Amino acid sequence: MTALSELGLSSYEEKVYRTLLVTGATTASDLSAASEVPRGRIYDVLNGLESRQLVRSQASEPTRYLAVEPDTAVDRLLDERVRELDRERDRYREVADAARSNLLPEPPADGSVWLGSLGSDAMSSALEEHTRTATDSIHALVGPPYEYASWETLQKEFDSFFDGVATDVEISLIVTDRVLDLVPESFPDLLAAQSASVDVRVRPEIPLSFDVVDRASATIDVLHPRSPADRLGVVGVNEAEIVEELEAQFQACWADAVPLPE
Repeated sequence: MTALSELGLSSYEEKVYRTLLVTGATTASDLSAASEVPRGRIYDVLNGLESRQLVRSQASEPTRYLAVEPDTAVDRLLDERVRELDRERDRYREVADAARSNLLPEPPADGSVWLGSLGSDAMSSALEEHTRTATDSIHALVGPPYEYASWETLQKEFDSFFDGVATDVEISLIVTDRVLDLVPESFPDLLAAQSASVDVRVRPEIPLSFDVVDRASATIDVLHPRSPADRLGVVGVNEAEIVEELEAQFQACWADAVPLPE
């Protein structure tokens, strides 16, 4: 790679510019022959160099072209590259800001509550990280607020949930009739396509949505006080007695639930 190519000139552009420094003002036809740039490309190359103020055209018949002074050309190419780098820096800053917003929501000092609306990028990331901790089983009740949301919103959480699950984890889900009405007809196929073992049952109603991971930890959805289709966030629970009670409630609901219709 030459210095001029690093500053942004293509191989044809560099050939034409260097040739013009030797020939002085010349026609496109003669320049094509001298630079060995094909006649079919010479005008495109000259127009590009002229638009970047590296070449000037003279009002003559035929038109003749002249290279600007090397110092001027290099300064203009350098300015172009600096502007490109500034734009690239700004783009990476935007990417970094987006990455920060998509990372796990920061928990408070007690580490037990994560704020985030249903289907948000932050909570989807948190859900994926949460299910990734499972090594044996995940038991979950899926009722409000999921049953009032759209499938588009639910699908984000569905995908995040399963993206974090290992292949040898057994998943048991209880969903309400309302949730079942929201999912597409292909829902059984979506479940079957997952690498983990998934068993789903249905109940008419579920007063509270929560999950239990490995019978050792749990999260509970905190409903939004003004929007039935949203939540404020989730509460993480590690206290053994509470987790055991949630697991017992899940098992009681599981016994009363019916298998997912085929």
